[in-house]
Amino acid sequence: MITPARTRSRTALLTAVLALAALLPTVGSASAADPQRLTVDLAASEGPVTLGANGALYGLSDDGVPSDAALEPLKLTSISQKPDGGAQHPNGDAIAVSKSFFRNGGGEINVMMQDIYAKWPYEDLGIDDYLPKVDKITKEIASAPNSDRFVYIPFNEPDFIWYKLNGPQAEYEVERDRFLAHWKLVYNRIRAIDPDARIAGPNETGYYPRFLRDFLTFAKRENVMPQIMTWHELSSGSLRDFQAHYDNYRSLERELGIDPLKINIDEYANRRDLSVPGQLVQWVSMFERNKVYANMAYWDAAGNMSGHVVRSNIPNGGWWFFRWYAGLTGDTVKVAPPQPNTIDTLQGLASLDTSRRQAQVLLGGSAGDSDVVVKNVPRSVFGRTVTATVAEAAWSGYEGQHATPQVLARTKVKVADDGSVTVPLRGMRKMSAYRIVLTPGGAGSPSPVSVPWSASYEAEEAAITDGKVYTQGTVSNANGYAASGTKDVGSLNQATSKVDFTVSVPKSGTYDLAILYGNQSGGPATQKLSVDGGAPATVSYPSTENWTYRAKKDVSLRLSAGTHVLSLAKGDAEVTLDRIDLTARTGPPTASYEATLADISGRPSYDYSSSAGTGTGALVLRSGDQAVFDVYAPRDGYFSVVSRASAPVRLGLHGETVTARPGQPLRLYLEAGNNRIAMTAGRAAVRSLDVSGDGSTAGVLSYEGASAVLAGGAKLVDSVHASAGSYIGSLGNSPSSTADFTVTAPRSGRYLLVVHYAHNDRRDNGHAYNTDIVSRTADITVGGAAPRKVTFKNTWSWDDYWTLGVPVDLKKGSNKVTFGNATAWAPNIDRIELGRVIG
Repeated sequence: MITPARTRSRTALLTAVLALAALLPTVGSASAADPQRLTVDLAASEGPVTLGANGALYGLSDDGVPSDAALEPLKLTSISQKPDGGAQHPNGDAIAVSKSFFRNGGGEINVMMQDIYAKWPYEDLGIDDYLPKVDKITKEIASAPNSDRFVYIPFNEPDFIWYKLNGPQAEYEVERDRFLAHWKLVYNRIRAIDPDARIAGPNETGYYPRFLRDFLTFAKRENVMPQIMTWHELSSGSLRDFQAHYDNYRSLERELGIDPLKINIDEYANRRDLSVPGQLVQWVSMFERNKVYANMAYWDAAGNMSGHVVRSNIPNGGWWFFRWYAGLTGDTVKVAPPQPNTIDTLQGLASLDTSRRQAQVLLGGSAGDSDVVVKNVPRSVFGRTVTATVAEAAWSGYEGQHATPQVLARTKVKVADDGSVTVPLRGMRKMSAYRIVLTPGGAGSPSPVSVPWSASYEAEEAAITDGKVYTQGTVSNANGYAASGTKDVGSLNQATSKVDFTVSVPKSGTYDLAILYGNQSGGPATQKLSVDGGAPATVSYPSTENWTYRAKKDVSLRLSAGTHVLSLAKGDAEVTLDRIDLTARTGPPTASYEATLADISGRPSYDYSSSAGTGTGALVLRSGDQAVFDVYAPRDGYFSVVSRASAPVRLGLHGETVTARPGQPLRLYLEAGNNRIAMTAGRAAVRSLDVSGDGSTAGVLSYEGASAVLAGGAKLVDSVHASAGSYIGSLGNSPSSTADFTVTAPRSGRYLLVVHYAHNDRRDNGHAYNTDIVSRTADITVGGAAPRKVTFKNTWSWDDYWTLGVPVDLKKGSNKVTFGNATAWAPNIDRIELGRVIG
C-alpha cells in the first residue's frame, strides 16, 4: 500500500495563504512542528549576479547539439571541452563547438589539453611526449576565431594522474617538485606561442591546501601564476565543505600577497545531483554567493549539458532551473538557510534588480513546509504591496520532458510594517526547485491560478510481482543515478512481472499518466497497462542510455472517481519503473509567459501600475526594443499563441515574422521542446504571451521514406519500428548517395521541416568511463538553395525515431528536398513533415 507521505495531492502542495502572509511572525522560537525558515535580506547585496555556475564539461558535443534554442536561454558563462582531434572522446572538440557556443552568447571555453590522450587515466608517456602536443593545441587555439575567449587547462587532476600529490610527505615532496617543474615548462611553452594566453590550474581532484600553498608560492616566485584557479568538487561532502575550501583559499592568497584570482570549479556534482532541481539549487547557491564559476561534471554522454537537455531541444526539470538562474538580474542578496553548509537541506539564492523592480528567490533541496521571509523590501522600489508569484520546477529525469513550470500561487501581499514579506510554502518536494518572484502590486488583482489535481506513487511502495527494489543515488553513493525516493523497481523480466499501483482520483474524467522509467533493452520496449484488471493497452518506451538513466513516458487514460489499481506488466523486453504521476486533464495545455520576466534587449521600461493578468505588470516595448520568450511545446505541431498587449506587436519564430493583434490568437507551428519567440513593437505594453494547444498536425505535409527517390546506394529498409514499415538507410558516404523528396506546398513561405530519424553511431575509445555516442550529419538542399549541414544526435538505438526541426523556405507548388552526405553516413530517415510557420 502507498504511504500517504509519498502519495500526495499536488493541489495541496502549496498552501500559500499569501493574503495573510504579512501577519506571520518573522522572529521567535520554533517548535518541532514549525515550518523551516529561509530568510532573504534585500538590503544585503553580495554584488552583481555572476551566472557563473551554469557551465558543463562536454556540455556541447557538436555544432547544433544541443540546439541553439536550448543553449541561448541559459546564458552560459563557461564550458569545458577537449582540444580538437583529442582522442579521449569522439566529439566535443573545443573549436568545433565554439561556433554554436559563441553565437548563443557563451562566455569562455576551457580547453582540457590532456584530453588529447586516449586512455583514462591518461597514458603517461613522459613530458617529452606531451610537449609537442601542447605546441600543436596552442597553435590551433591561438589561430582560432575568438581565441581570446579560450582558456588553456594544461593538467587535469594531476594529483592522481601522472603525479602522486596526496601521498606521505617524502613522496609528496618529490612528486610536487616534479609537477611544479612541468607546470613551469608547459606554462612557458604555451605563453611562447600565445603571449596573451589565459591559463588555468592546477586543477586537482579536490581541494588540497598543502599542495595549493606550495603551488601558489612557486607560481608567484617563478612568474607562472595561473590566471584562473581551478579545482574539482565531486562528492556529497562538497555541499558541506565548499565554503570552508573557498574561505581557506582566499586566506592563502592574502597570506601570500596574491591578488584574488578568478575561480572556476570546472567539475562539480555527481550523478544523483544532475537533472535534479532540488539538488542543483544547493550547488548553484554556494557558487553564486561566492561569485565562483563552475562547470558540471561529465559522467555520461556529451552534448546534453550534463543531463539537462533531452534529445537536442527539449527541456527537463533541471534545464528549467538553469533557465530561472539565467533570469536573475541585478545583484544577488544574502540568503540565510535554516542549516547552512549542510548536505541535502533547504538552500537558496536570491536577487534584487532595482531598475526592473523585481526580486527573485530560487530555493529547494528539502521536503515539507517552509516559510520564505523576505526582509527589507524597499518601499521606494516596491511600494506598500507586492505581487508574489510562486512556481515549481520538478524532477522529470535526465531524459524526461518538462513543460513550462507550473505556477502554484499568484497573490498580492501587503508589506509588513517591519518591511518584510513572508511566503509560506507547504508540502514542498525534495527533488523540486521553487521560484518566488516579487513585483510591485498595482491596482486590481492578478488572475487566479488553477492547479490541476495531481498525485504521485512510488513504484517501490506498490505491489510488486517478480521484480526487485533497487537503491540508486544517495549521499553515500553519490555517483549512483537519481531516482525518486532513491529507489526504483527493476528485474521485471519474467513473464509474470508487474507492478500494481493503487490510486485514488477525485473525479471521473481523463487523466495524464506520467511514468518515470528506464529501458535496459537496447531498443524500444513495451509494457501492458491495465486498469482494475481490464483489457491491457500497450505502453511503448523509447530507449534510454541505460536502465538507471531516467526518462518519462506520458500517456492518458479515463478513470472514474474513486480507487483503482493501475497495473504495468511485462511486455516486450525489460523496463524499470521509478514512479508514476497522475494529473487531472482540465483541457489543452496552456501557459502564460510573463513579459516582465522575458529576456530583453534595447531599453524597455517596466510598468506595474496594474496587477491584472499574470500580476507581474507590463513590459513597455518601443522601437529598438525586443523581448524573447522561451515557449515550450510538447510535440511538433500547431499551437494557439495570443499576445496580451496594448497594441499590435511583431513576433519572430523560425525566421518568420507575423503581426499579433491584442487578444487575437495566431496559429503557429512550434518545434517539440523550446522555442524562442522574439517580440518587437513600435510601442506596446505587454503583459504576457499565452500559448495553448496539444500540437495539432492538421494541415501539416507528411511524406514517408518510401516516397523518396533514392540514388547511390541509399535504400529502403523494412522495420516494424518505422511509421510505415520502412526507413531510408545506407544514405550518404558518397556524393551520389541521396534521397529526394518532392513536396507540394499549398502556399509559399517559411516552413519547419521536421525530420524523423534514427541512428546509434558510437565509438569505442577503449574505456567505458563515458557513453561515447556520435552524431551524424546530413546536407539538406531545398530547391536551388545552398545545402545546409544539419547535425543529428544519436537516438540511443537504431530503432528509436526522434525528430529534428529545420527552418526552410518553400515556393507554392512542387519543391525538391534532398538529403545526402558526401563524406560520411547520414542518419536513417523514417519520414519528413513540413508545417508552415504561420498556419
